[in-house]
Amino acid sequence: MERAEFAAEHALPIDERALFEYLSQHLPGFSGPLKVKKFAGGQSNPTYKLETPQASFVLRKKPPGTLLPTAHMVDREYRVLKALAGTNVPVAKPRLYCEDRAIVGSEFFVMDYVEGRIFWDPRLPQLPAAERRAIYHELARVLAELHRVDVAAVGLSDYGKPANYFARQVARWASQYEAAKTDPLPEMDSLLAYLQANIPADDSVALVHGDFRLDNMIFHPTEPRVLALLDWELSTLGHPLADLAYSCMAYHLPAQGREPLESAAQQDTGIPSEREFVADYCRLTGRSPDLDLRYYLAFSMFRYASIVQGVYKRGLTGNASSGAEAVQYRARVVQAAETAWQLVR
Repeated sequence: MERAEFAAEHALPIDERALFEYLSQHLPGFSGPLKVKKFAGGQSNPTYKLETPQASFVLRKKPPGTLLPTAHMVDREYRVLKALAGTNVPVAKPRLYCEDRAIVGSEFFVMDYVEGRIFWDPRLPQLPAAERRAIYHELARVLAELHRVDVAAVGLSDYGKPANYFARQVARWASQYEAAKTDPLPEMDSLLAYLQANIPADDSVALVHGDFRLDNMIFHPTEPRVLALLDWELSTLGHPLADLAYSCMAYHLPAQGREPLESAAQQDTGIPSEREFVADYCRLTGRSPDLDLRYYLAFSMFRYASIVQGVYKRGLTGNASSGAEAVQYRARVVQAAETAWQLVR
């Protein structure tokens, strides 16, 4: 798996002996020896690979330290994975959930390890043009499958409130931002006022992922096919266009020194433009392709900035999953806020 870059052994270590004893008693067929490696990167819930001679698993846990309310809810991640197993939404098989904080220091869950490819660069430089287009078609397909899930049939009718999604979400992320605020940023204040005053009348409801982007998917080793959609911490019942807009942020925001994806899409790379990607999703879901995504994009960037601000503050206080990187995240907050404000101003 291309995600297999691991942190230094001293990074957020866990009690391997206690974990081994717990899994030996509660995970059917589990036997040692056990080797634990923490995945590098990631700023939310620390994630570890558990290797045994028979099989490999993945453990996700809450980070240490004082946490913001409603954040890092690994129990919700586990619940949605169990609900989606057997649907057309590809997920890793969940194995167990543990509430006992004495085992590894916080609640955690274990799921199967999925072997495959993770594409960290949305420009897909390692692939030919035809495969790039196929990858983005698959991205749209999986998002459409997610939004077509019958939440009642899979037991998720109470997974979130069914109405007033944007009013609630704007209030939530404004609160999260204020709780994590370190420096004034006028664009965030202006953006919040815009979002509060322009809530869309359309109140569609679907199961939404909340962090739907290319590098949160494991693809088949050789085929343009998603084997597992990862990182469900922000999933809820919400507006499907919030998910769509979030996945489109790469078209607007440069990442790690790279140009926004829309620039790559205009260079005959095989990557669809934002308009083409949105049209693909609309075709698969039966929506009109004539969408104005500005509000949804602005909301997604505001929420992203609020999340990253929380990462930044945790980095300052020393309890982020990857603290050395977290202190560099302030620039991302500023960039997202400025881009969103320019989009709607």
